Amino acid sequence: MEAVITINPGATKWDIREKVWDYIEAKNLANFPRPVHNRIPNFKGAHTACAKVSELQVFNETDEVKVDPDKPLEGARLAVLQARKTLLVPTPRLRTGLFNKIVPPEGASKEELRVCSTSQGVKEFSVPVGLDAKVQVDLLVVGSVAVSEKGYRIGKGEGFADMEYAMMLCMGAVTESTVVVTIVHDCQVLDIPEDLIESHDLTVDYILTPTRVIKTDCQRPKPQGIIWTKLNAEMLEKIPVLKKLRALEEEQGKDVTLGTHPPPEPRERARREPRRDREPRSEGDRPRT
Repeated sequence: MEAVITINPGATKWDIREKVWDYIEAKNLANFPRPVHNRIPNFKGAHTACAKVSELQVFNETDEVKVDPDKPLEGARLAVLQARKTLLVPTPRLRTGLFNKIVPPEGASKEELRVCSTSQGVKEFSVPVGLDAKVQVDLLVVGSVAVSEKGYRIGKGEGFADMEYAMMLCMGAVTESTVVVTIVHDCQVLDIPEDLIESHDLTVDYILTPTRVIKTDCQRPKPQGIIWTKLNAEMLEKIPVLKKLRALEEEQGKDVTLGTHPPPEPRERARREPRRDREPRSEGDRPRT
């Protein structure tokens, strides 16, 4: 299927984000919260796309699934809970740890499970998961601003989807065989130039849209772990769990030398539009790539 949004030669990740955000707004393809700029867009048809996650073979074979807390992934979180699987959701900005486990009320009804899948439910029905917990996640569901059929992914631009994966790799919660799925509107599937994708960027194995299930057969390896030179002391102060992981890796004899200030991603044309909603900040307010 031909992409409806074309990418100009020499475009940066921010150029691509802007094109997608502008297109979704211009075509009125989004639900609340609006505008979609600087967010993982909550596109119309998200629940239809999310329902397809339960059709994947890996979904039926796994017990633990990590789903990001973005609004358009609500349906995927609900599918995990309805299947009585363990649902893990990253903590907002990783301030208090890596992720939380959603624990629905005993004998929860369908409506109670739906509430648990929302941002408010994630707050009210979750318990933290420690770094020493024996977690084995075979399926990750992440949000995206744009993604290509080759599996190249662009998120919001703040870097945490990649870091979450690298951190899970460090604690043994994911392996190279862990399947990564993203759920987007059809218009968000673009031809992304490979030279924009860096070694720390998380690639995806499946793309679910309201009309398609795309197996990417991505040939690029996923991140191999935390690249400490891309982090600095200030980031470790903001994210205490990084300090713990760094100490663990140092004990294992790994090089954990920090950088000074990671080079900012070009964002000359990035537009910072004011948020007009007051949605709970646990959704859409996490840093992402």
